[in-house]
Amino acid sequence: MASYTKCLFCALISEYTKLSKRNNSLILLKFNRMKNNLLNLFSNKCPNCSKGKVFKNGLLNFGFSFPKMNEKCPNCNFKFEKEPGFFFGAMFVNYAIGCAEALITYFIAAPFFDKTFDLRIFPIIGTTILLLSIFNIKLSRLIWIYIFKNYSK
Repeated sequence: MASYTKCLFCALISEYTKLSKRNNSLILLKFNRMKNNLLNLFSNKCPNCSKGKVFKNGLLNFGFSFPKMNEKCPNCNFKFEKEPGFFFGAMFVNYAIGCAEALITYFIAAPFFDKTFDLRIFPIIGTTILLLSIFNIKLSRLIWIYIFKNYSK
């Protein structure tokens, strides 16, 4: 009976290690896929083929005009705007990015002031949000496109 218990225990351990190796490889595969998606997102690449550009001027082009976006991927003809008003949801992503930038700016600037809540921080936060607004618009649209990407491939 003791040998049966020992064999059953060994079998369970063996199956557990096989399962954990399989799960670890699956986790690594998902992590690599997520890492590649994030790299493609921040490098302004097409979510379908990872080669074409979404914005004509790139993600970090700071200009005073509204960002110019390609209608379709120059490489695979993937249509970025699925329907009219598709990027309406990107406005909420842009708002979240702006709030995060405002909080980060506050926590960076707050130690330089005497009071806990000094009104002189508001112009600093406003300037930061204005300077990063074009970048935020582009980034929020890219995030919105990648949210609705077909991940079943």
